[in-house]
Amino acid sequence: MTSKLSTKSFLAAAGLCALFTLPATAADYVFTAPPRDAGGDESDVYQPVADYLSKVTGKRIVYQYADNWLTYQDKMRKGEYDIMFDGPHFLSWRIAKLQHEPLAKLPGKLIFATIAKKENEKVNSMRDLAGRPVCGLAPPNLATLTLGAQFDNPARQPLILEVKSFKDAYDGVLSGKCLAASLPVGALKKLDEQKQAMKVIYQSDGVPNQGFSAGARFTADERAKMAAALLLPEAQTKMAKFFDTWNKGKELAPANRGEYENVVLLLKDTYGFDVTRVSAIDTKTGK
Repeated sequence: MTSKLSTKSFLAAAGLCALFTLPATAADYVFTAPPRDAGGDESDVYQPVADYLSKVTGKRIVYQYADNWLTYQDKMRKGEYDIMFDGPHFLSWRIAKLQHEPLAKLPGKLIFATIAKKENEKVNSMRDLAGRPVCGLAPPNLATLTLGAQFDNPARQPLILEVKSFKDAYDGVLSGKCLAASLPVGALKKLDEQKQAMKVIYQSDGVPNQGFSAGARFTADERAKMAAALLLPEAQTKMAKFFDTWNKGKELAPANRGEYENVVLLLKDTYGFDVTRVSAIDTKTGK
């Protein structure tokens, strides 16, 4: 008797667990964000986003974690994600290739500086870095791609010595491990507060900040509703962990297609992302 009851109890419990751990189905809409070094699936950050947008659209939106960049990029290229929060280069590519629409973004621009030691008189411009060791985070990190975009000839690209953080990149230049590094201007200000150790040999014009986009499985009306909802004060309550992680309580900003025009070209040397047929017309219309 005890054995039968135990078996029944086990099966009942397993059934209940299955109800709460159902994988995404073809009828579901999938939301995702890139894997980060922070570890874990970050469902505490992103699941509330999926829940909030589910309520807004009336659709079942599920958060799906990609535990590595290869999986993330592969599924993105195949169009398996319906909503994504990531960098402007990927968002621009999806507008051009997958008919995604931008919804909202973090405020401000992403601006990157390439730095070298002040005392290094042999490195004063980007051309001095051709074929030379430069510290950078592994592509598709946007700082590294911005650096690479300044070199049209693949044979004259700098040699990227991969590091794990912008501090490691800065320290690599300081120690002489590499001649230069590319990092966000905000990170540079913190790492070189006294402005005594480094010189800036190149600074980018800036691109839109990280943002949300939604694919063509959503109607235009549903995408408009999501875009509006992400800008509401209510979003900061419903998505509190997201805002604490990414925006420190500040509101999101509106996003439009025009500002992402040609940002996709930063992916020109990234495997799997065809940008040869991308033009200004592609980026504006998605066709």
